[in-house]
Amino acid sequence: MSTSSGDPKPVVTGYPAPLAAAAYPYHAPPPPSYYPNVAAPPPQPQYYPQPYTAAAVAPPTYNPLFLRRLLSAFVVLFLLVGLAVFIVWLVLRPRLPEIGVTSVAVSGFNLSASQQQLSADFDVNLTVHNPNRKMGIYYDHVTAAVLYGTDTISEASLAPFYQEKGNTIAVRARFVAIGEYVDADAVKGIRSDQSRGDGAVGFQVTVLAWVRFRSGAWRTRWHAMRVYCDDVPIGLKNGTTSAASGYLVGSTPKKCVANL
Repeated sequence: MSTSSGDPKPVVTGYPAPLAAAAYPYHAPPPPSYYPNVAAPPPQPQYYPQPYTAAAVAPPTYNPLFLRRLLSAFVVLFLLVGLAVFIVWLVLRPRLPEIGVTSVAVSGFNLSASQQQLSADFDVNLTVHNPNRKMGIYYDHVTAAVLYGTDTISEASLAPFYQEKGNTIAVRARFVAIGEYVDADAVKGIRSDQSRGDGAVGFQVTVLAWVRFRSGAWRTRWHAMRVYCDDVPIGLKNGTTSAASGYLVGSTPKKCVANL
């Protein structure tokens, strides 16, 4: 069998050409710059926002005219209230009560000079007069005491009470002293007082009370009132340091001094 005449087929070596669909993908290169000779701009610095702080907020603004008016209103209100209280005080004119010692009875009086101790029972009666014609008086936390010089012999608490305007009431206070210490000067003073003709020993009676004046719906604040009844003469029946009883001598009532 004869072959056809013509060029022989070339010999092929190596791998066959890959198919177009099976080729490795490549990203297209970026298009060239419009100005190829101009360098690219430098990168911009990274921006970091500042954190929020209270100091960054602007302080509030105040109206000085409003503050001046508010302050003026408070000053005017204070002056008006003070003026009203002063006018009421002038109209009512509150006066302190008038207090006096009307009687004193002492029993079981005994003074030990060697031990500097005093024992006695004091029964004291006071009169309290309210001189105000338009105001009543409240008395609260009332305490009374009997002293000789600066030595307190006995103290007592009294019941609170209210006194009507222009009223006079009697207040009784009982003091019990059992072996109360007195200094050497007090012992000498009591002995000296007893050596006198009437044997009168000058004691002191004091009263401390919180008082408040009232006229209708108007009331004052509480005030501390102190009452001093100095040199209250109590006559002991003999001139020794031991006496069974004693009494108030001299004119009665023995007036006291009250102040706030």
